[in-house]
Parts: sequence; C-alpha cells; structure tokens
Amino acid sequence: MNIKSLKQFLSLAESLHFGRASDDCNISVSALSRNIRHLEEELGATLFHRDNRTVRLTREGERFLAYARETSQQWTQIQNELHEQSGQLSGEVSIYCSVTASYSFLYELLNRFRQIYPGIEIKLHTGDPEHAITRIQSGSEDIAMAATPERLPAGVEFSPVGDTPLLFIAPLSQQEMANNFTIGSSELRSAIPMILPESGVAREHVNSWLRDQQVQPTIYAQVTGNEAIVTMVSLGFGVGVVPKIVLDNSPLASQVQVLDINPKLGDYAVGLFTQQKALKNPLISAFWSLLSK
Repeated sequence: MNIKSLKQFLSLAESLHFGRASDDCNISVSALSRNIRHLEEELGATLFHRDNRTVRLTREGERFLAYARETSQQWTQIQNELHEQSGQLSGEVSIYCSVTASYSFLYELLNRFRQIYPGIEIKLHTGDPEHAITRIQSGSEDIAMAATPERLPAGVEFSPVGDTPLLFIAPLSQQEMANNFTIGSSELRSAIPMILPESGVAREHVNSWLRDQQVQPTIYAQVTGNEAIVTMVSLGFGVGVVPKIVLDNSPLASQVQVLDINPKLGDYAVGLFTQQKALKNPLISAFWSLLSK
C-alpha cells in the first residue's frame, strides 16, 4: 500500500465512478480497477460493490475511507512542512464552489494565490454550494466557498468574502405575471408558480419572506443550483429567486426581469470554509492568509 493507492481509492470513493476517478488520477480505467483490486487484496476486504451500472462503498470501504482520509491528510501535512523548511511551498489544495463563484468571488483570490505561490496546485471542483460545508466536514475538500449559514458547525473555520442581494425574477415575456407578483395581494401571489432553491440559505430567506407576507406559494419546481433557476424562469415557468451575482453572470439575464419587491429579501453573504485543524497545513494557511490582505 502506498500514498498513490490511497489517493486513487479516495478519488473513486468520492466520485463513485471509475471514469471520473481515472481522469482525476490521470490513469486508465483498467489501471485504476487493477490498483483497487490490489488494495483490496492487501486489506483482505472488499471496498466497493460494483456492477455494470453502479459503484458504492461496502461497510468495510466506509471504515477504510476514514483511515485513508486521515493518512492522506497527514502525508500532505508532513510533506508541506518539509517543503516549508526548504523555503518553498508546493503541493495541492482542493477547493469546492459553485460555477458562478469560480469566476466571481473566487477568481481574484485564485489569481493572487497563483502569483504568490506558483508551486501550489489548485484542484477546483464545482457543484451545488449547499453541499460545500458537508464536503469540508467529510474531508473531501480542503476549502469551500458557499453562503453563510446562521450557525457555523463545530470545528469549521469561516471567513467572509462578500455579499450579494437576493432578487425576485420573472420571465421578460410574461409581464402580467410580473405585475401580479409585484403589486398583487397575498392571494394573487400565492397563485403564481414559483421556482425555488431546493434547500439552503437562499431557501431559508424565501421561506421567511413568504411567511411574513402570508403567501402560500404554488411551487412549480424546487431546483438544485441557482443557475438552473434563471433558465427555468427565462422559459416562462414562473417567478424565481436568485443571488444578483448569479443573474449578472448568466447568459440568460436578458430574458428575465428583476421585480421591485418590498420588503427586500436581504443579502446573500458568501464566505470560505475549512476545518479548523486544516489551518495547521501550511498550504491551506497560506491561502487563508490572502483573505486578510
């Protein structure tokens, strides 16, 4: 067993897909499959259930996952400490955020980080920001960017980056829908279909607003990912709610209109998260230090 085998196991355990894991590890699917089998033989246990359609961890695989993450983190930490003593930092930092965050809030930070620490490789993973803190807690990512929750989980460090207003948007092609939601009574608003975030901070803001306005929403769809909300609204399916920064960067921004609704929904605060113990890692500490500059 070596650190390369552990990293390959971790990649497969995260993606549960041999094709994506092999791309991540820069090896062929057959080589990855062979290496996983060798690892299982060394351990004397089956780590994955796999068939033609699915891959999933066994109970033994879940137990080994905790060991592999801890060992990989310790290896990275000692490697970084030795590099730090030599006067240069090198290695890898994984960051998770939404697609929009990758070219808005995060862009300038990554640009500065690359200039100061050219020897550190950034692995950027994009997806639903509502999973960001969970991925930090599980050890799947070193750093994540997401909306600020009301309560910060124990053991998680947070640093604010910026904020953006939450906006009601309606189809540009359906002015009557927009007018009715803007000036309508609670009964009229309740009849208008809405496309809402499935969960998370934005949904909590919307739920609070709806309660205060005594609106019983007719929910057309509950969507994962703010970008998809803009798409569905532009197609005329209903009124939606998105952060302004998502709308500003959407190619469909010209197909929707922002509604002037009072009271406002408030701001969508965004920040970076990491495990408090991870700040002992010189690479993560170096990235974190950029936030105070």
